[in-house]
Formats: sequence, structure tokens, C-alpha cells
Amino acid sequence: MGSGQVTDWQGKNVTVAGLGVSGIPAAKVLHGLGAKVTVVNDGDDARARAQAAELEALGITVRLGDGATLPEGTELVVTAPGWKPDKPLFTAARDAGVDIWGDVELAWRLRGPDAAPWLAVTGTNGKTTTVQMLAEILKAAGLRTAAVGNIGVSLLDAVLGEEQYDVLAVELSSYQLHWAPSLRAHSAAVLNLAPDHLDWHGSMEAYAADKGRIYEGNRVACVYNVADKATEDLVREADVEEGCRAIGFTLGAPAPSQLGVVDGILVDRAFVENRQKSAQELAEVSDVNPPAPHNIANALAAAALARAFGVPPKAVRDGLRAFTPDAHRIAHVADVAGVSYVDDSKATNTHAAEASLAAYESIVWIAGGLAKGAAFEELVTKSAGHLRAAVLMGADRGLIREALARHAPEVPVVDLDRTDTGAMLAAVQEAQRLARPGDTVLLAPACASMDMFANYNQRGDAFAEAVRELGAGA
Repeated sequence: MGSGQVTDWQGKNVTVAGLGVSGIPAAKVLHGLGAKVTVVNDGDDARARAQAAELEALGITVRLGDGATLPEGTELVVTAPGWKPDKPLFTAARDAGVDIWGDVELAWRLRGPDAAPWLAVTGTNGKTTTVQMLAEILKAAGLRTAAVGNIGVSLLDAVLGEEQYDVLAVELSSYQLHWAPSLRAHSAAVLNLAPDHLDWHGSMEAYAADKGRIYEGNRVACVYNVADKATEDLVREADVEEGCRAIGFTLGAPAPSQLGVVDGILVDRAFVENRQKSAQELAEVSDVNPPAPHNIANALAAAALARAFGVPPKAVRDGLRAFTPDAHRIAHVADVAGVSYVDDSKATNTHAAEASLAAYESIVWIAGGLAKGAAFEELVTKSAGHLRAAVLMGADRGLIREALARHAPEVPVVDLDRTDTGAMLAAVQEAQRLARPGDTVLLAPACASMDMFANYNQRGDAFAEAVRELGAGA
């Protein structure tokens, strides 16, 4: 099964690796196309059995508790993106000469001849926000679009559904890109690169290489971050179509073939007639919500992709004004006694937390959780000048405490050794005690949440509830 379109699925033996948000739709789609589908899954719990029963009722074979063995006669494996490349199932498939696709690859292969082009976004942080901004800009230009991929509508639904799109705004993770060898976007952006998911990829080099796949075969623009040289390096290494351009975005004044910021205005020196001498005003910094530096960078990346697709300047401004950030992304919760309380529970790694901490002058920082192998030295060194105090909680808080002791010994630290349901309220109360009028109490954990909470949403909700309790007592 080579790189061409597969037109006849009838009777093809396809193994789908993993139940879940991508595996189940993939299995149903392939079954509907006439393939003989076997789903394999490591787990065999009550939820998996319920999912298996639903698929088996359609005539799909499901094998629970054994995701390691390649079913006999398999001609193609379609995997959930989270399955690591070194799984025995994949080793067996490679040894047998069987292709391995992710759900993104499957969606790409199933597109019709007149399918909407993809504007694709990846990066360690900011993907979802950028794709949502991009979708709003495209809508403001009167285009039929949707934010799809790693968020929102599944790519399979977008590609195979009845709704007709002019263009798709596609968020792609490094996992998805790893399993999408033939994907070719109209234009794509890598927002930033920082160590993440290294346990999955095996090394920073492998992680970066998978991110860089997004540029392969781009037709119009490869958008990179001027402040993050690694993203530009990926553009240089990419094999793109003739005439495809490298387009940078910067928080400073843009050079030719870049988008940037001049006197509080987002400007375009890439998609204009005379980019050597002129720039096109797109929007004001105040049109970006919130106007934190890393979010302005997201807006510039979204604008670059939209402009690559031919969107007029007014649509950029109108789309950015229409954009509302998701919950728990630098969300202002309340002001209590002159102190601002901000929920950035989505800052689950050090790179995201660094961007968040850079957005405020004087911060009482609430941090901690599951570090996922991260180190905090660089984060603390870069952010020390913004910190009035820190309140630490969660399983790996000791790593942050040690980094603060080494690199910011003057910053007062409260080490909260509790994991009960009242822990977040206690953290917020300690932060209130340490804060002064004009300060920001910032939840930017730099860690995953699963040691104490179901997910980062629940953690952010707990923070917001604790702040409301403070306000009620103020």
C-alpha cells in the first residue's frame, strides 16, 4: 500500500491500534468503506469492553488486552496518535512491510479530488489558540472553515462529512505528524520548539524532526518564529514545492518576508506588493485577546497563514477581535483588594509557564504538579525578576523549590504539602497573604495536573472557585 490514494477498501485487512477518540471513528469509517477491520487495544477494562461491544455490533472485530501482536493478514495499521513508535505491534508491522498510518494520514488519504486545502499549525505551545484565531480570521473573510485536528471537529468528520469547506485550520501534534508521512499542507507554521514528550519521541532531535514534517510539500508559505531559530532550521531542511516561501513572525519590527509589530500595530511585510519598502497594517495589539507577548506571536502566526491563503487585512483584524480564548489560558478570574488573579492552568510545561510569567510585572506564582521529566532551572532563571513569591503544590513541587533556592533565593516560597480537595484554596489564601496591590497571582503550574486533578480544566476550575471564595470574604 504505497503513497497513492487507496480507492478500493473492499476486503482490505486493516488493524486499528487503540480504542478512543481517534481509534473508534477510524474503525467505523474503514468498516463503512468495506474494509475488514480488527481493533486491538492494550486495556481490557469496563470502558474498553463497552466500546468494544459498540463496534462488534457493527461487525468489527475487537481484541482487548493484547495490543502487541499483529493480527494475521494485516495489510495496513491505523494507529491512535499516542501509541509510541517502539511498540511491538509496529515492529512486527515494519518487519512485515506493512504501512502504519495515523488518523491524520487516513483523513488525508480519504480526501476527495476537490477537497479543501489545509492550513496547518504545530509547536510545543500555542497550537490550539493559533488555530482558533486562524479559523476566526478565515470566517471573517467569508470562507467556510473549521478548526480541526487535535481540537474540535475530527479530521475524519471534516473530510468525509456533508459540509463543504473552502479551507481547514488544522492543529497537529508531534504524535500525529509522526504517523502522517504523505500530508502536504497549503501552508504551515511551527510556532516554537521546547523539550516536550521526549519519553515518546526518544530525543529532542526526533521530536523536532516530527514537528518539521508539517512543512513537507508546502505550496505557498512555511511560517516560522524569528525568535526560535530551531523553527527556521526546520524550514531550511524541508522539501517544499517550487515557489514556496519562508515567512517569519516576530514581536519586533519585521524585515521583508516577515510579519511583526511596529508602534502597537501588527504589520505584514510578506504578502504586500513592495515588501522592501512598504508594510500593510493588519490589526492593533489591543485587538489581540489577551495581548500577552506569546499571544501576540500566536496572532501573527495565524495572520501569516491567513495572508498566505489570500485573506484581506480587514479580515485579520475582524477575526482577531472575534476570537475568545479557551478557558484556563491566561484567563483573568477576578481582582480582589487590588490584586489580579489569573488562571493559566493550561501551562502544563515549562515553556508555556515561561510565556505566562513574562506577561506580568510582579507575580505571586502558584506552581507544581507532575513534572513529566522537566527541569526548571532555565524557567526560574528567566522569570526570577518577575516573582514576588511562589506557592508550590503537587507531587514534583520539590524540583521547582530547588530551582528557586538556586536561582532566585530572595523569592519567598511556601511549600504546600497537601493533596486534599482544600489544597487549592489553601494555595490561593497563601498567595493572597504574600501579594501586594498591583501584583498578579498567577496559576501557571509548569506541570501536568494528574497527581491531584482529573485534568488541567479541573485544576483551573478549583483555582477560580478559590478566588471567588476570597472575593466573597473581601
